[in-house]
Amino acid sequence: MTNTHNENLGYVYGLIAVTAFALTLPAMRVALTVLDPVFVALGRGVGAAVLATIFLGFTRQHLPARKEVKGLLIVSAGAVIGFPLLAAWAMLYVDASHGGVVLGILPLATAVAAALLYHERPSVRFWLFALIGAMLVVGYSLSQAGGTLTMADLALFGSIICAAASYAEGARLTRSLGGPQVISWALVFSLPVLIVPTLYYAPASLDLPLDVWLSFLYLTAVSQFLGFFPWYHGLALGGTAKVSQTQLLQPFLTIIASVLLLGEHADLMTWLVAVLVAAVVAVGKRARVQHYEPGSATIADT
Repeated sequence: MTNTHNENLGYVYGLIAVTAFALTLPAMRVALTVLDPVFVALGRGVGAAVLATIFLGFTRQHLPARKEVKGLLIVSAGAVIGFPLLAAWAMLYVDASHGGVVLGILPLATAVAAALLYHERPSVRFWLFALIGAMLVVGYSLSQAGGTLTMADLALFGSIICAAASYAEGARLTRSLGGPQVISWALVFSLPVLIVPTLYYAPASLDLPLDVWLSFLYLTAVSQFLGFFPWYHGLALGGTAKVSQTQLLQPFLTIIASVLLLGEHADLMTWLVAVLVAAVVAVGKRARVQHYEPGSATIADT
């Protein structure tokens, strides 16, 4: 396959994943109306680990090589533990739409992580448009918060660091393991850490509102598990720095979901920033990024 074909296909997978992830913060807000944030954050990992174990056993996947274990632990720490904990805590104090906008800088953080971890080399033009996109969403966030950043914002920034490192490392591992295998092994490896706090903070009764359980089910099956299948595959195909730019659209999908599902308000400025960010993504797509190609390392499929 040509580089252009791989890149375009990577964008398709990325958009599918971004759409799947877009309800994460609204679903957290709903779940947190009743459930403890630790249970919401780590309990979803326990449920996803069960699904991952079934997947690995049913498809008879081989054990990861020793050299791959370190990378899987990075994915576990970032995507399964760090991001969910920090994001869930933040959702106790800010709207999902606010959190979604702050997470708009995640594509830039992922590009930085890719450059540091496995030497992707985005061009100056790429960095320029990535910075413009990040400045747009951060500026929007500051304007909505009166020009100050709260502790919840800092927690969201911490969650961005966790997610970015796990995305970049997961994309690298996808070339040898495959996207579904990466998140599945990361979940299995994290299970011993998740079980005790999940049981400790579990609700005393299962008699909870249906929307709470549906939100928790989505966080478990989609946000923590299935969404990573196309995400890691797309990053590996098209390059982490470039395909991660599709996440600049995620804050606005999250805002739409917050308006429709939670009744949050989105003003004209929100939609204006959405259009500008979409334009930045479209232009930034054409910027040159040097990265490892699938031809030099086979991307494993399920």
